[in-house]
Amino acid sequence: MARSRTSRKPTNGRSATVVPTDQQPSVGILSNLPPPASHFCFILLLAAIPTVCSSGEIPKWFPNEIAYHGFKAALQAADETYDAKERMTRRPFSSPGYHTTLSGGMVHSTRESLAYAVALLDSGEPERLRTAQAILRRIIALQDQNPDHKTYGIWSWFLEEPLEKMSPPDWNWADFCGVQLLQVAHDHAARLTEDLREQVRRSILHAAASIKRRNVGPGYTNIAVMGTYVTLVAGELFGDRESFEYGENRLKRFRDYTLEQGSFAEYNSPTYTIVAIKEISRMLNHVRDEESRRMVGEINRIAWRHVARHFHPPTRQWAGPHSRCYRTILDRSTLAFIQRGAGNKARFMSDAEAAEGLDAWRIAAKCPDDLVSYFTSPPLPRQERETFVKREKSQADIVGTTWLDHSFTIGSVNSSNLWNQRRSLIAYWKQGEGVGALRLRCLHNGYDFSSASFFSVQDKSDILGAVVFATDGGDTHPSLDRVRDATIEAEDLRVRFQLEGEVGNVALPSRLIIGEPVRLVLGDTVCDIKIADATFGNLPVSTEIGRDSESAWLDLVLYHGKPRKISFRDIQRATVIFALAMTPKSQQGESKNRFLRLSLSLDGKQQTTSATWVRGEGAKMLLTVPLKPAPSNSLERAASARLGEINPWK
Repeated sequence: MARSRTSRKPTNGRSATVVPTDQQPSVGILSNLPPPASHFCFILLLAAIPTVCSSGEIPKWFPNEIAYHGFKAALQAADETYDAKERMTRRPFSSPGYHTTLSGGMVHSTRESLAYAVALLDSGEPERLRTAQAILRRIIALQDQNPDHKTYGIWSWFLEEPLEKMSPPDWNWADFCGVQLLQVAHDHAARLTEDLREQVRRSILHAAASIKRRNVGPGYTNIAVMGTYVTLVAGELFGDRESFEYGENRLKRFRDYTLEQGSFAEYNSPTYTIVAIKEISRMLNHVRDEESRRMVGEINRIAWRHVARHFHPPTRQWAGPHSRCYRTILDRSTLAFIQRGAGNKARFMSDAEAAEGLDAWRIAAKCPDDLVSYFTSPPLPRQERETFVKREKSQADIVGTTWLDHSFTIGSVNSSNLWNQRRSLIAYWKQGEGVGALRLRCLHNGYDFSSASFFSVQDKSDILGAVVFATDGGDTHPSLDRVRDATIEAEDLRVRFQLEGEVGNVALPSRLIIGEPVRLVLGDTVCDIKIADATFGNLPVSTEIGRDSESAWLDLVLYHGKPRKISFRDIQRATVIFALAMTPKSQQGESKNRFLRLSLSLDGKQQTTSATWVRGEGAKMLLTVPLKPAPSNSLERAASARLGEINPWK
């Protein structure tokens, strides 16, 4: 079954803004003009945009030749994806595993087609203008523009799967597609035919109305920022006071929430922090209201500080933990984005390679000057401990801990789940000329199991961690495919320590025995792991070690066999508790002595188990978790940690 992120209610207690179903969105009546925007300003903007340029001329909106040639290289690659018959781009199907019921084949993407249309216009070439206008007409026609519909203002992901066939539709597409259409309206409106210019304007206002109707809270970081950009800029550009004031209020709410929390709720995400910075940068480029620009500047600093504190130059990786991550090893496009944002002072590739991309020139992201050194010559080793989400006194905060050493980095979050986009425990190390990664997973029939809950306490590069199970969680997604009646059907369920990246030369231990430590030599780093406990009801727990062409693993097999129903409510004890330590090879100690003082105790009255790790150096670590699967809130209330005399979760 396909899944989607559902619409979220505002977290600040305000009621959602709902567009009346019998009204079209505002179209910029003069009496509604928000200062400083006006319809007259929009007309002046149109008049100022060059109409065409010759094919051999560099359009003057490109900052330099390197930016232009990087753009052209990306555009020529994108040209290969264009399907003139459908007037859309075409590619092999891929998805994060929810929202869509499609499973393969070739698809035509609405968002990617719009991004291509923007790039065609950015080229300034008159022959590409015709193609861009054809794409815009095609994509705008696919938007649901009926205010009576639940899906009003959004698009489907693919031409091959209309909104009514998605499972369910993705309301984020009002934000994503609205952003691309605003690039057209802001920079190229004068080049469009009059009727298409009006279609673009109305389509943006439909998307803005959908965003206002949905009214996501500030905790949904990337969409909170993106929807702010769409509504705020649309309000200024088209003189729509309602959209402008909504965007302005939403920006203030997001700024205040983020300052109060101290970080983004979608914490430390290599994917979505970059998305947020892109939209922040667009706002700094396009928003004219001075108070809004001041708030955006504050958020820009928070975002870059978040990235800078977690970047690890020796491995060129974004250290964990990650709230959402689509690929474990950082891709070159993210490194290129950081290099451009750091003014090319951080050198990961040539300036020409860093400039490649359809929108690399367009998004002038700027890292504050005093943070650039984190990407070039940071202090190492060091520990970063950051509160991501502050909670009431009776609840643990969400806290991330990251250790950054000269050859490796390791990070963990104190409380999370093991959804496939989480990297609740993740380490990176230099492996020859490349990089390796180690992460913790829980697999149900080969796919990450979201009902597996993770708790940990970390001090420097030592982690005491546990996996337990929620009875009210999801299967492949935390909320969109809830496990019914706390029961799954399984052929296989296992906890995995997975190695990926450049790990072909990593020697694996000959066996994994519960209660005995194992050692992995990872380049110039040593990783010691000891499974202190692995219990899953009355089922025998076994171990496996293996590898394939892309990864290697050490597994605790909780169940493997014929399909059977497993009721977590009927299991009296299900816990995996382990200690993990990473050390520079030059400082390695004897593996057999590393965990000598790691002990377990049971509290039958409280139905909890506690692991205590007394180390030779550093404070004593204590982690307490519930024995029995329970609802997520109950698990969190029962779990606790101590690091010496302090509570590291608060």
